[in-house]
Amino acid sequence: MTYVGIQTQIRRNNFSSMLLMVAFPVVLLGMVYAFLYFIQRKHDVELTNELFLNSAPFVILGTGVWFTIAWFLHSALIRVATGSKPLERKENKRVYNLIENLCISKGMKVPQIFLIEDDSLNAFASGINERTFAVTLSRGIIDKLDDDELEGVIAHELSHIRNRDVRLMMVSIIFVGIFAFVAEIAFRSLRFGALSRGKKDAGVAILAAIVISAVCYLIALLLRFGISRSREYLADAGAAEMTRKPYALASALRKIDQDPLIEAVHNRDVAQLFIENPQPEEKKFSFSNLFSTHPPIQKRIELLDQFA
Repeated sequence: MTYVGIQTQIRRNNFSSMLLMVAFPVVLLGMVYAFLYFIQRKHDVELTNELFLNSAPFVILGTGVWFTIAWFLHSALIRVATGSKPLERKENKRVYNLIENLCISKGMKVPQIFLIEDDSLNAFASGINERTFAVTLSRGIIDKLDDDELEGVIAHELSHIRNRDVRLMMVSIIFVGIFAFVAEIAFRSLRFGALSRGKKDAGVAILAAIVISAVCYLIALLLRFGISRSREYLADAGAAEMTRKPYALASALRKIDQDPLIEAVHNRDVAQLFIENPQPEEKKFSFSNLFSTHPPIQKRIELLDQFA
C-alpha cells in the first residue's frame, strides 16, 4: 500500500468533505425533480419546472435545518445511540495516561473520552473539531487488552482524528440519512396517494418512485462506501507509526475480531465509526456486506504483521 503523508490525507479528506457538501444538494434536487416529473399524469416538463421552482426552496430549507441540527448535535446523538458516558480520570487513570502520552507525542489536544458499558471489544473516534473530538472505548476493550494493545487501538482512533476522517464520516452519515428520509417520504406519499389515481397512472408513479428511490439508495451506499476502506488501513499505519508497535495493534485486532459486536448499537451509520464494523451472525452473508465500510480485519492484521 502506498504511503500517504498526514498532511496529504488531511487535504484529501477536507476536499472530499467540501465536495460532498457541494454535490449533495445537486443530487438531492435532481431526485426531487424526477419525483415531481413522474407523479404527473401527463409528465409535462413545463409543469414540472413550475412545481420544482415552488418546492425547491422548501427542500433546501428543510435540508439546511436537518444538516445544521445534525452538525451541532451529532455528539449528543452518537452518545444516545451508543449509550456512552464520559469516562472520568479518577475512574481509569490508565486510559488517560495512554491517551495523554500519545497526544503529547504528536502535539495534539487531548480529546474527550467516553465509555460504553459493554463487555465486547470495540472503539471509535468522533467529532468535527477540537471542541467535539472524542474517543469512545467499550468496557471490554479496556479490560481485555494489555497496555500495548490498548495503546495501539487508541493510536488508531487518534489517527482518524488527525487525518480528519471523523469529520468526513460525519458529513457522509448526515447526508445518507437525509437521502434515506426524503426517498422514504416521497415513496410513501405516492403509495398512499395512489388510491386517488387511475390504476395505470398509479402503477407508473409507484414504479417510478421505486426506481428513483433505488437509485438514490445506491447513491447513499456509494457515498458511504466512497469514504473508502483505505481510511482504516491509513489509521492502522498511523497507529503503527505513532506507537512504533505494529504487532500490538495486530494483537488487539485479533482479540477484537473474537467479540466486536456492541449489543446496544443498532444504527448502522453509527456502527461504521467503530474500529471494526461487525454484522450479527444472521447478516454476515447479506447483500449489504458488499458495500462494507471496513476492509476484512484479517487483511488489516496481515499488513500490520508485515511492519513487525
